[in-house]
Amino acid sequence: MKAFSVTDVGQVRQINQDYIYTSEQPIGNLPNLFVVADGMGGHNAGDFASSFAVKVLVEAVKQDINFNPIKIIRSAIETANEQLLDQASKNEELKGMGTTIVAATVVGRYVYVANVGDSRLYVAGDKMEQVTRDHSLVGEMIRMGELSQEQARNHPDRNIITRALGTGPDVAIDFFDVKLEDNARIIMCSDGLSGMLTDDEIFEILTSCGDGEDPAKALMHRANDNGGRDNIAVIVVEPFKKEVREC
Repeated sequence: MKAFSVTDVGQVRQINQDYIYTSEQPIGNLPNLFVVADGMGGHNAGDFASSFAVKVLVEAVKQDINFNPIKIIRSAIETANEQLLDQASKNEELKGMGTTIVAATVVGRYVYVANVGDSRLYVAGDKMEQVTRDHSLVGEMIRMGELSQEQARNHPDRNIITRALGTGPDVAIDFFDVKLEDNARIIMCSDGLSGMLTDDEIFEILTSCGDGEDPAKALMHRANDNGGRDNIAVIVVEPFKKEVREC
């Protein structure tokens, strides 16, 4: 297994509210763990929300005695949500904060995925597949046939999400499991990447990256070249990669 990761403030924002975590080694009873979070809130609240939620999630995974990956991740996300609400209740500057989350672990030939919000996970092999579903206003409009993918990219309400951690005591989490082929790559990202690049562009960059290149950085640079309107977070995992590539 080989993982590449990067986060960047982008070309417009002053504060980076995206946060990532990667571990190719076991975390608690999970064999590996990868997380992307995209915070929201004024001042430093979004920055705090994403980093705090991920740190709580990782610590909860470490302490969980379960062996079922979905149960472990579910419990960790619920704990992160509870602690975000607790922090907001104690600090006026943190009220109204929240964060998306997408978390994944590879167990054998399968990737187990959980998401809340519009941060995404794709699996790319011979083609690109978006595994997660965007919990956003435009995502719902796309599913109802009211918007095309291209229209959604420039819609004025594209940043309105319908689910997030820290917004209420109950959090609805989507779960997925996908069997991985030998050539599979996992791409996790905030909307700072998916909002600046089409799925076809992401796939083209991945397939054109040579063995001496870092695909996460290549994707981040292209998002910035296309305008970098938001913070950018990217994780690329090659589950069955044996040799180590250098940047």
